[in-house]
Parts: sequence; structure tokens; C-alpha cells
Amino acid sequence: MEKFMFIFHGLQMDETQFQELSPEDFQAEIEKWNTWIGGIAAQGKLIGTEGLLPTGKVLSNGGTVVTDGPYTEGKEIVGGYMVLTANSFDEAIALAQGCPIFSTGGKVEVRQIQNFG
Repeated sequence: MEKFMFIFHGLQMDETQFQELSPEDFQAEIEKWNTWIGGIAAQGKLIGTEGLLPTGKVLSNGGTVVTDGPYTEGKEIVGGYMVLTANSFDEAIALAQGCPIFSTGGKVEVRQIQNFG
């Protein structure tokens, strides 16, 4: 089994958009993600997954310059990640194809994790 990372790119909801979601719509979105993640976990393939807050710090110039960021287009913001195992790149892609992010215009970057051992 190989390790892969799914990097979730997509539009972040601003505070207004978030507040406009009804409790039912919010719960429905959470359930979609829980169902998809639960399916991967049930196969014994999930290592871990987390969402990321939309702001952070960017270090540059050898780590001596720290700026607020990231400042990228909404569609490119990294909103979270998942680390999982799969037998092949094709299997990892097949697992990623069920991600709920596609219904909101987001995308999933699939990367194989390099094994140094």
C-alpha cells in the first residue's frame, strides 16, 4: 500500500455566506463529508484528515520575512487535506472522485507521498 494526500482546493465561504446557510443546509453538507470520509475509513484506508482555517502566515527570504497570507484566488485556497493509503494512484483517484467538494466547484489535488525508507 502506498500513501497519498488529497489536498482540497475550493472557495472558502465568507462570514455572510456561512450565515446564509440554513441549519439544515449546513448539516447536509457536513453529512456529505462525513459519509464520504466514513466510507474511506471503513475500508481501513484513512490515516487522517483536517480542515484548515482560511488565514495563516507565509515565510519567505530564508524564513526572515513573515507576512499574512495566503493571498490566493478563492478557488486556489487550500481548505483541508486527507492522508490515506491506496494500492495504486488509480485507486486513490477513484476514492477522490467521491469527494463532496466537487458539488461546490472545488477540486482535489491527489499526490503520492514519497517513501524515504
